[in-house]
Amino acid sequence: MADPLSANARDLEAELTWLAAVLQRRLDTYFGNPPASPALPGALPPPVLVEGSSAFADLVLASRLDAGERLLLALALAPHLKPQLLDVLWSRNETTQRGFSEFGGVQAAQSGCFLPTGETACFLLAGDDLAGRLHAMRRLADSQPLVAGELLAPLVFPVGETMMAGPLRPARSLLAVIHGGDETLPEGGDAFPAQHVTTGLAWSDLVLPENTLRQIEEVRDWLVHGQTLLGAWGLGSRLRPGYTCLFHGPPGTGKTLTACLLGKLCGREVYRIDLSMVVSKYIGETEKNLARVFALAERRGWILFFDEADALFGQRTRVDSAHDRYANQEVSFLLQRIEDFPGVIILSSNFRRNIDEAFMRRFQSVVAFAMPQPAERIRLWREAMPAAAQLDDELDLDALAEQHDVSGGTIMNVVRYAALRSLVRGDAMILAEDVGDGLRRELLKEGRGL
Repeated sequence: MADPLSANARDLEAELTWLAAVLQRRLDTYFGNPPASPALPGALPPPVLVEGSSAFADLVLASRLDAGERLLLALALAPHLKPQLLDVLWSRNETTQRGFSEFGGVQAAQSGCFLPTGETACFLLAGDDLAGRLHAMRRLADSQPLVAGELLAPLVFPVGETMMAGPLRPARSLLAVIHGGDETLPEGGDAFPAQHVTTGLAWSDLVLPENTLRQIEEVRDWLVHGQTLLGAWGLGSRLRPGYTCLFHGPPGTGKTLTACLLGKLCGREVYRIDLSMVVSKYIGETEKNLARVFALAERRGWILFFDEADALFGQRTRVDSAHDRYANQEVSFLLQRIEDFPGVIILSSNFRRNIDEAFMRRFQSVVAFAMPQPAERIRLWREAMPAAAQLDDELDLDALAEQHDVSGGTIMNVVRYAALRSLVRGDAMILAEDVGDGLRRELLKEGRGL
């Protein structure tokens, strides 16, 4: 019996061979004399896929894709699996002395291979038949099986380009399936404005004041029991479907770690939103980028973590220009999506005062992450020390915890510095001198002296 990767390779090879034949038929009929168009995908039937023969076959059969949808799936996969298959589309138009506009495609920056676009998909399925083109365009809509089923990534077209100029890309979940379920594949370069964040720590490693922990547990309780509350207990008609909270406090006090641990404890993936990628200087792009994130998060049950949220929630301002007006529209759009989102959203800020007070009523909870007190700092110092190293007899962790008002993030930076110095020496000893040097470095970075 073939291993999973070999089984996928066999069925994918058949699918790509079929794609090559259909593409050649399209080119032959399109440039024939007289030209014939359209040459429907059904003219060359797709390979027979057998349930259980491969993970790829099972995915295609479960998704109930027709021949046209399978062709588009194969077209998106071709640059990743057999890039030479699309080289034929580099043909030069002798009349214009450039590529054929109807072929679409862009050149990959590093590999130089042909990357298909929505235009390429339209040409493959419809040639120059306008009705067929409209049907092909509809297949690539976010609501249709290929995108809604997370087989293809949504088309994202550059500003100033046509809709079909966006690259045709396989979704990350599809790539994971064909690579044997490997979820550690690279993120890719499609500028998706959310990053999966995880932690190797456990809930028991969380060091926070008791009052803060109780508030965090409320978020955990909603993740576990929220759907029961809304559904079986009948409160869905009276409460909004999701839960939104604000984490605020100095850097390094555990806001991101807490979000990751909530996800880990409740079996949810946590995605951090990069607001610098979301908030575009181009009108309308912010809404489009956010819509992609929210749609995918809702389907997969992600926890959304907006880091440094004051970058967006602090910008509702007096309208002095068109730019101000559009900035406020973007904030309003995000607020509406947050209110409609049926999952958990966590917003993070270093300073509560940076968040517009008008937004506070929209949060189910506001959790303060204060600087750790001496009792919490001693635990942070002790648990941060690497188990493989010995501690210098002169290193007094209790005194460090008592004397220096620093965050958990600062403590980890100090320990990292001292541990690296130990590795350089090769003595597996955390020296008090190195810890002191590391602490001075961190305090200088924060504008404080030792």
